Amino acid sequence: MRIMAHVAMVMNLDKCIGCHTCSVTCKQTWTNRPGMEYVYYNNVETKPGLGYPRRYEDQEQWKGGWSLDRKGRLRLKAGGRLRKLLSIFYNPDLPPIDDFGDPWTYNYQTLTEAPAGTFNPSVHAISSLTGRDMRLRWGSNWDDDLAGSLEIARDDPNLAGLQDRVKMDFEQVFMFYLPRICEHCLNPSCVASCPSGAMYKRAEDGIVLVDQDRCRGWRFCVSGCPYKKVYFNHRTGKAEKCTFCYPRTELGLPTICSETCVGRLRYLGLFLYDADAVLPAAAVPDPQQLYEAQLSVFLDPEDPQVQAEAARQGIAADWIEAARRSPVYALAVRHRVALPLHPEYRTLPMVWYIPPLSPVADVVHAAGYDPADPDRVFATIDALRIPIDYLANLFTAGDPDVVRAVLRKLAAIRAYMRAKQLDLPVDPALPGSVGATSVDLEDLYRLLAIAKYNERYVIPAAHVEDAGRLAAQHEQLFCSLDTEGGPGMGGQGPPTVEDFHPGTDSRASGTFHGRDGRTHFNLLGWNGQGSAPHLFPPESPG
Repeated sequence: MRIMAHVAMVMNLDKCIGCHTCSVTCKQTWTNRPGMEYVYYNNVETKPGLGYPRRYEDQEQWKGGWSLDRKGRLRLKAGGRLRKLLSIFYNPDLPPIDDFGDPWTYNYQTLTEAPAGTFNPSVHAISSLTGRDMRLRWGSNWDDDLAGSLEIARDDPNLAGLQDRVKMDFEQVFMFYLPRICEHCLNPSCVASCPSGAMYKRAEDGIVLVDQDRCRGWRFCVSGCPYKKVYFNHRTGKAEKCTFCYPRTELGLPTICSETCVGRLRYLGLFLYDADAVLPAAAVPDPQQLYEAQLSVFLDPEDPQVQAEAARQGIAADWIEAARRSPVYALAVRHRVALPLHPEYRTLPMVWYIPPLSPVADVVHAAGYDPADPDRVFATIDALRIPIDYLANLFTAGDPDVVRAVLRKLAAIRAYMRAKQLDLPVDPALPGSVGATSVDLEDLYRLLAIAKYNERYVIPAAHVEDAGRLAAQHEQLFCSLDTEGGPGMGGQGPPTVEDFHPGTDSRASGTFHGRDGRTHFNLLGWNGQGSAPHLFPPESPG
């Protein structure tokens, strides 16, 4: 058993109001730069809808994530090394900019500098990428709040097989909001898709990042990610993605999207998991068993044996304690109300969702139940406005029973707390009917409804003293699965800690030769003597 720690997020979709505050603050923090105009590390989609980029969930078209070959082995859906070599200069599985939405601005000078005339001047859209005039046809939130639902929403890949049951008439259509960031998967297909080894999964916390020095802009990571959360910076020619705000999480602070969330729907915490169990879990033949398989990877932080083994393998005591108090473990594993997004992609995502408990679709039909008995809360679960089968296509690879169990538990919390707060009789069999106890329901109520800041965000600070050990172990630029027999693409490995500090012979000058063959300069190790390559601009001739 190889125990590792992983930061993760849970989002309660019942609380999302679609205000896009998380998108705006993430945009201002991370992608408010030239070359990233079209990029949203965090975006909020309206479901049903096509998403961002358009129809990203249709892996028959985009070939993202993993599939199983005839022998039951994991293989990239887009193909292996040979196919990448043959398509290295033309990637047919890459979404065009039109599917993301060409970002635009307006020619405001037309308004401020137009000469006096008969007609009022008007602005027109200009592409932020090319500077040319453009006609607006699509954008990142084009179908927000079901805009154009009659023409657009019916093409949502999650509606496959439900067309006869789901009507897009105004009075019958349903909607909810789905905030999305990079899933920082346990089995990331973007890492395995990168030919240059620039994508890596940090060993200390599981965050997936891009080494900008190694990136060569092949963009196979973009097409390899089934969630399409890796982006290409057309100014730098490099791939970029959500960083899980690691400069903040390393200090014990929540991500900027979590910090600014108006609805307080995000939870951050740690999982302890068995890295040796990840590959078998991702290779489970039945897609509907992937949810249970991923749950089996996580370890119980309350188990003394797990705690002792984690400490023996080098996980700090405060990280083990944080895993014990983790709200994401409580919601996903202990109470089983949070679900992974599209587990059928076999990436084992680490951003989970609590499905929305929507209103009853047919009020007249709902009134047919006994209104005098408020404890009969389960009769309307299958009559909710949002079809359970649609939620199942999102979160359980099409298994409605798992979603139904989660919604029953959420409904039981409401009924139990309503009866308790109004001093009404509580059905003693209610908690047991959803596989819980009264303590479990009260604990869930506290987490979902009234949790304080330090209960929603349990993030241990990084240990600086471990940085050298992790680098020396050659783990920082590798996926945790990149071992013998694992699905990673391999590579030469990262620089060691010595590569980032001058050696004994060159300490005075601050220069050193890295394992990549290039000459590097370390300003922190420079004593002011000798040469300082690349530190100052070259002198102009003459």
